[in-house]
Amino acid sequence: MTEAPDGLNLPPGLSSRRVEVLTELAARNDADHGEDLLGLVLSGSVGRGLATERSDLDVYVVLTDHGMGERTTTRSRDLDEIPVPLSQLEEVPPFGSGGWWFRWSFAWAPILLDRTRGRLPSALHRLATVTPDEAETILVEHDRLDGWLNHAYRALKSDRDGRELERRLDAAESVPWLLDVIFSLAGRVRPYHKYLPWELREHPVPEWGAQELLSLLQATLDGDPAAIRATFERVESLCAAFDSERPVPVLTPVIEGWGDELQILSGRRSLRPRHPSP
Repeated sequence: MTEAPDGLNLPPGLSSRRVEVLTELAARNDADHGEDLLGLVLSGSVGRGLATERSDLDVYVVLTDHGMGERTTTRSRDLDEIPVPLSQLEEVPPFGSGGWWFRWSFAWAPILLDRTRGRLPSALHRLATVTPDEAETILVEHDRLDGWLNHAYRALKSDRDGRELERRLDAAESVPWLLDVIFSLAGRVRPYHKYLPWELREHPVPEWGAQELLSLLQATLDGDPAAIRATFERVESLCAAFDSERPVPVLTPVIEGWGDELQILSGRRSLRPRHPSP
């Protein structure tokens, strides 16, 4: 039987086959890299307890820059082995960059081996979280808040005018923008859709009950005007709370900039008029 390196910590509930594969991987990388092996991270469905019989293992092999050498990702039926230098994990790819889409891979992912004296857990936590300054950039500079408002507004206009298909299309298109808003306000990177229900139940987003939010999302996908308005009311409140912690309000002005058009979302009149994008 392959002998596991010191410090290997496998999560409970793994099949004997997966234990065997992970133990062999750890022993092989320990033998190949020695002190250049800094850690192992189990991502994917197995790492989050959502595996099926068809799920493979997604393991990040964390190395020093020297240890990386010419190593590249290898894939097999049982295992995706992804080498990555610790220095890369300690970088924070901004929203909209190619690296942004990989950041959630490290959210809630168990660390199987850590020889970094805390640098690896700290790096993974930073990748999976959003600072207030980063949230402001996502919501304002990248227009995720205004974009969601625009899609929600158009869905409600189509509902008012009796355009059912158009209402449903705009409502459905609003959902990715809405999820960026909700998770950015919560200081977290939005999960991949596959993991959304799991994350909401296992790691609740403040101010949103898991089933409540999932029901609102489902109703929004169906084009339900009541769900869109209920979501707007909650988001508006969370934006005000976010602004209360900032030196200068940044989100409430985006909402109020819609002026009289807010009536279709909330029934109230705002202060500053604006013209929605065509």
